[in-house]
Amino acid sequence: MQKWQTKEQLVDLLCNLVSIPSITGSAAEKDLPGYVVDQLRTLPYYQANPDHVRANPTGDGRHFVTALVKKAGVRDTVILVSHFDVVDVEDYGAWMKHAFDPKTLTPLFQQNQADMPADVQQDIRTGNWLFGRGTMDMKCGLTLHMSMIEQAIAGEFDGNILLLTVPDEEVNSVGMRAAVPALLKIAEEFDLSYTTVLNSEPMFTRYPGDTNTYLYTGSIGKVLPGFLCYGKETHVGEPFAGLNGNYMASQITCELELNTSFCEVVEGEASPPPTNLIQKDLKKEYSVQIPHRAVTLFNLFLLEKQMEDVVEPLLESARNVAERMKQNYLKHASQFANFAPFSPRDLSISVMTYEELYAYAKKTYGEDKLRQLEADVIANRGDKDDRDTTIELVDQLAILCKELSPMMILFFAPPFYPAVSSRNHPLIQQTMEEMKAYARDQHQVNLVKQNYFGGISDLSYVGLQYPAASMKPLVANMPLWDNGYSIPLQELEAFDVPVMNLGPVGRDAHQWTERLDVDYAFDTLKDMLPRCIQSLLQNGKALKE
Repeated sequence: MQKWQTKEQLVDLLCNLVSIPSITGSAAEKDLPGYVVDQLRTLPYYQANPDHVRANPTGDGRHFVTALVKKAGVRDTVILVSHFDVVDVEDYGAWMKHAFDPKTLTPLFQQNQADMPADVQQDIRTGNWLFGRGTMDMKCGLTLHMSMIEQAIAGEFDGNILLLTVPDEEVNSVGMRAAVPALLKIAEEFDLSYTTVLNSEPMFTRYPGDTNTYLYTGSIGKVLPGFLCYGKETHVGEPFAGLNGNYMASQITCELELNTSFCEVVEGEASPPPTNLIQKDLKKEYSVQIPHRAVTLFNLFLLEKQMEDVVEPLLESARNVAERMKQNYLKHASQFANFAPFSPRDLSISVMTYEELYAYAKKTYGEDKLRQLEADVIANRGDKDDRDTTIELVDQLAILCKELSPMMILFFAPPFYPAVSSRNHPLIQQTMEEMKAYARDQHQVNLVKQNYFGGISDLSYVGLQYPAASMKPLVANMPLWDNGYSIPLQELEAFDVPVMNLGPVGRDAHQWTERLDVDYAFDTLKDMLPRCIQSLLQNGKALKE
């Protein structure tokens, strides 16, 4: 008897997965892989082939799951990738205790729909929606992939299926970064040839009110550039004797925030402009000394730019800011000189990369000093996350080299997501057109092709658009690289597999109104997903012949 093929069975499986509150970094995130493995091992195939399903360690106490269905003598394999971690539920407020219980939360929302936002009320009235954290992002995808495993065991596909579900997608993608080397080893162990990595992240709206249904042929990339602003300390009673780090950071933020010159446009698709994620001074306590050190950090999306194309515009923006601050300082100092007998000093602000600062420090203070500085920061990071640890590394290096101040230092913090796109790959092009026709003819659904999934996904770690060597401007300016964070660049070069994303319809990811269109997920997509897998296998075989 099949376990995960009817709508009712799929809803039950989804709700069981959602009931495990696998918030990134939580104990439940560590527990969920065991549940998935236990469920898969109830299938006779895995009882006969126990080594085909595994909980693989990520190296930090978490695990990702791989489950292979292998046909004798067949190499072509489609990887079905998903993530099982979710964001926290504090935004649910009074509903928080039911956030992981869709069968309770959904009728409660229906009963209290007058208190819901207008678009939620509309969905409640007109559709079959399931509410709860993780229903759309993305335990529905994992649910459907487990259903596809069961179909593969029944012999439905002309090739192999490898399920991969990972932790930590919402923060640092530890799971997927650990999975890529393992996937290469699994391919060698079982003699597999990977045809496609097929994700089932939910469709993300591109603008408020967007009702399009999308098929994605890639995933957007992102970097986190930051500027450590080191001014000059002074008493608040003598502000012109120093330079405020908060002032410096704020001017950088004003320069970069929503600056559309950093947007990329590829075939009519535009990346969102940069926006600030962190801005703060680095004083440890209150005093009447100005905060002369501050930091500002940005989200910057990528489509086709190489890292060298990112660094120079950021530096040029900082140089422009430095010149404006110089002119502004002289203006105000000259005005204040009318009230006090002092001569405004010349202000010069250096703009440099972390790589340049490190090279100066190494030459001036020696490599042993720098190694000890790094070791002390890493050893005492405590509960600091990767962003705060990165900032601390840059800050301590800047303090060591304070003779260079005032200065603005460009650096990068984790995580880094390379952009990936298979829009020009013949297998993806052919399969995409077939799926658009199938969706239209069989389900009256108009699938709209998007080159890049805009919600950020683990597809970023499926191959590299450019050689690993092109990442040097990132690696050299990311203080935490090989100090607790890295990406297996060589393995990514070797793991060069085309990608697609065909997922469910949902609304309001990362919000308390997160919800899944059950009918689309477990009727329409449940029918389209196996058709997509079969097309990828057949078309891949035909293109080889």
